[in-house]
Amino acid sequence: PGTYREYVNPIHGGTDDARIAYRSVDPLKATITGAESVKSWQPYQDNVWVARINNGVFGSWNPYTTYVMGDWYFGPVDKHTGAVYMNDLQFYETNSLKECLEAKVYGRSWERKNSVYKWYTEQDEDKDETVIYANFQGKNPNHENVEINVRREVFMPQENGINNITVSGFKINKAATTWAPPASYQDGMIGPHWSKNWIIEDCDISHSRCAGISLGKYKDPVNDPVSYTHLTLPTIC
Repeated sequence: PGTYREYVNPIHGGTDDARIAYRSVDPLKATITGAESVKSWQPYQDNVWVARINNGVFGSWNPYTTYVMGDWYFGPVDKHTGAVYMNDLQFYETNSLKECLEAKVYGRSWERKNSVYKWYTEQDEDKDETVIYANFQGKNPNHENVEINVRREVFMPQENGINNITVSGFKINKAATTWAPPASYQDGMIGPHWSKNWIIEDCDISHSRCAGISLGKYKDPVNDPVSYTHLTLPTIC
């Protein structure tokens, strides 16, 4: 039991007669998460606080410079793969600091009362920092469980053909996944990555930015999308 802030990359598969099992000793008492806790919030204005994150935390995949985008994706191209959570409540990203301060209800939300929890991000390139503003609606974020997602996946082999794996009884949450297009690498918080004979059972899988479970597709250099960072957003025709 406990919280494991890490990315699990299985490098060995089992056999048809001898599977490899990853199992929580106490079902749903072990959590594997792609998020990190943030306790460095400073008051900014009204209900909005600000935190500065050194970009070294993210490695080669910065969810706060990477947009949700890909083949066959027809949604807005101005939302990042990053996210902010307070006590497992996921905040709504805004396109400006002004919108974050105003914190208007999002009319299309399924949970409209919670849509006033907003966040906004920008880069301080001089200090190599990601700056995150969040509207906590009167709460002190340093006294709450506030997290940001950091890792792209939580439980997925980098290589194909890691067969005969069982994943059982975990809570798996909060990954900075991007769109899973049909013709290129399909990103997911957990998945076999084009392996066979996997069993994912009795798990609580939640709070992925896009896909929770992905069954494929393998990485194809011809079709593999690039990270969309520091770019002018394209017009989709």
